[in-house]
Amino acid sequence: MARRRESRPRLGAARGSTLARLILDTTVLIDAERDEEALDEQIADDDDVAVAAITAAELLVGVELADRRRRSRREGYVSEILAMIPVESYDLDVARAHAHLLAHVRRSGNQRGAHDLIIAATAVAREREIVSSDVRAFDGLPGVVLRSVGRG
Repeated sequence: MARRRESRPRLGAARGSTLARLILDTTVLIDAERDEEALDEQIADDDDVAVAAITAAELLVGVELADRRRRSRREGYVSEILAMIPVESYDLDVARAHAHLLAHVRRSGNQRGAHDLIIAATAVAREREIVSSDVRAFDGLPGVVLRSVGRG
């Protein structure tokens, strides 16, 4: 994603011809705000891309917490992202997947962030692959398919 201030952020270059169902983790969207090229290399123009509702909340918190100098630019970026990428809701299917993942991490003793588990549950329920630069947040979760990008 090349740096653009006034235009819509693009998602994807021609990575391949196979349509992928992806869910973007907050980390890749935050990274893309700074350097759009990394995300373009991972997402093809025809991929089916979405975000979890909790990701929308995390991005909006970033707007709320931004200092005066950065707030306007960040608000524009987040507004554009949320206008062009569908938001997957937390519904009963996601709640079931979330309960399964919560039970798994409690049994295994390998705790994960609450928001990361919601993103993972959304991905599982919607049969989407998670695109993230935070491998540890999702690695080893049952049913989760992960595409690692960036800082790993």
